[in-house]
Amino acid sequence: MNTPTLETERLILRKFTENDLEAIYLILKDEQVNTYLPWFPAESIEDAKRFYQQRYEACYAKPQAYAYAICLKSDNVPIGYIKVDMDESHDFGYALRKEFWHKGIVTEAGKAVVDQVRKDGLPYITATHDVNNVRSGGVMKQVGMKYCYSYEEQWQPKNFLVTFRMYQLNFDGNSERVFTKYWDQSEKHFVEENV
Repeated sequence: MNTPTLETERLILRKFTENDLEAIYLILKDEQVNTYLPWFPAESIEDAKRFYQQRYEACYAKPQAYAYAICLKSDNVPIGYIKVDMDESHDFGYALRKEFWHKGIVTEAGKAVVDQVRKDGLPYITATHDVNNVRSGGVMKQVGMKYCYSYEEQWQPKNFLVTFRMYQLNFDGNSERVFTKYWDQSEKHFVEENV
């Protein structure tokens, strides 16, 4: 299944289309939104188009994917994105235009996506957040994810040292499973108390 349309009380979660380039640009150009994202802010509609082609068009050509535009039901225009990667990490990630922050939108979208990937048989999802981005960790907890460990990484392409917290949610009953790739790759890794 590839990015089936989902609806929540306030939201439509759907595939991005080439008609959404202006909305994608608005999401990607904001430096505050971009602070904790692994790419630089978009500087043009052309940047947004490349992002769409590389991140979404390519994804939608695969047999299974979860790469959603977060849209308000009132106008069906993307205000953010939410995704679960189909590599071994099953990384759960999201971003939202700042004028929509602090309204529970990402948590609402996240719960719908988590329900869908659970129904579709993914064994688990993981997510990471910069320790300075506490609200992102709050979303992870609100969708049912559990903190597993922290690790340091020289973050690319921005090239600065970041301490990440890794969260995981297992769906297949294997409550002991922990995705250890980041732990294994990092020279400095540890478990924090009271996260």
